[in-house]
Amino acid sequence: MRFQKGTKLRIADFVHGADGLGNQNFPPPKGKPIEQSAATFLIEQANLYPGEVTVVALGPLTNIALALEQDPTFSKKIGQIVLLGGAFSVNGNVNPAAEANIFGDPDAADIVFTSGADVLAIGINVTHQVVLTDADRDKLVQSNGRFAQYLSRILEVYFAYHREAYFTRGVYLHDPTTIIAALNPSLLTFTEGVVRVQTTGITRGLTILYNGQKRFGEHTEWSDKPKVKVAVTVDAPSVVKLVLDRLMES
Repeated sequence: MRFQKGTKLRIADFVHGADGLGNQNFPPPKGKPIEQSAATFLIEQANLYPGEVTVVALGPLTNIALALEQDPTFSKKIGQIVLLGGAFSVNGNVNPAAEANIFGDPDAADIVFTSGADVLAIGINVTHQVVLTDADRDKLVQSNGRFAQYLSRILEVYFAYHREAYFTRGVYLHDPTTIIAALNPSLLTFTEGVVRVQTTGITRGLTILYNGQKRFGEHTEWSDKPKVKVAVTVDAPSVVKLVLDRLMES
């Protein structure tokens, strides 16, 4: 289920390969999916461990929005939601307005941002500061680390996409930066404000942060909404080093 009705699901095979792993065609996993829905699982874990569960959301926010819809207390029971999403004051990566994960389900994103949960958003305004270069990739190729070898195999499609789309010899570390933000937030700086998401029109998926520095005379769509944290800067060299060190030692 998606909150945005009638919208074709976007598959970015030109970014990650047809299999999502650089067209390596690895054997399928042996495990089987559980019958429980993701939203039900999230609610169950939040009830079992109130205030202790951190959700790191690396895709569209449909399942989290469904959890909020099914259990109105979820926003208070979940510890933190660290999400990869948004293009705050920069162009998006799907179109000039929107970042891919928010564009994937803008209605769900708006629900999450205004839910009152402890939300930390890592947008591409920050992840585009964190670049794994050709030289860094060479280190992975030369490493004996199991994960380093795995990553070096799947990265060619991703590197090729960045050379064509961004004219750069490197790739942006979106997911690793978001995971590190959950584990070591001291490597980033944040601002706070109300975030709303445009859900229709040419700017569908646009994330807009109201910084609260002006009191508007009229009631707006941002009025009386809870604040969230939005990343502003990142210690990019430290993040890249952490990623490389972890991959090469494994």
